[in-house]
Amino acid sequence: MQAAEPVKIERHDLRTREHHTSTGVRPVSVYREHAHGLYVAREFVNHPRIRHWQAHLLPDLGLVVCRYDFHGPREHDYYLDIATVTRGGEVWSVCDHYLDLLVHDGIAAEIVDTDELLAAHRAGYVTAETCMGAVTAAHGVLSGLARARYDLHAWLGTHGVALEWQADSVPA
Repeated sequence: MQAAEPVKIERHDLRTREHHTSTGVRPVSVYREHAHGLYVAREFVNHPRIRHWQAHLLPDLGLVVCRYDFHGPREHDYYLDIATVTRGGEVWSVCDHYLDLLVHDGIAAEIVDTDELLAAHRAGYVTAETCMGAVTAAHGVLSGLARARYDLHAWLGTHGVALEWQADSVPA
């Protein structure tokens, strides 16, 4: 049985250019606001698998769309967090709803971390309503991706969202 973890809440402070997570505060190289949310890019220092991270915080879709640059072979093309994204002045906050989707662009997508969500619900960290909302949102995204033949950008386009990414962000 999965151990329960408290809800993760991250903050992005545009003024100080810092990403506050449960494991520390890290400098951010790029913050760029756009019509659909916030673009973030930062290095992962001393991480065993990941060297660089890019993400788009999309409040209207309840998603954080991530792209990781790995030290080794690419494990997936995109990692989608089901989340509530809010903004208060210069600070953007992300409340993670545990469920994530791994997208292998044009091939497949899968929902992961259902065990984490259920453990958090059993432990009282999330309400039944929040739990049901996360499951509904994740399955909605998965169904939309399937209809778009697992093309993330095509699916986002059905919502009027176009995202831009930096090319190979960090030298290999």
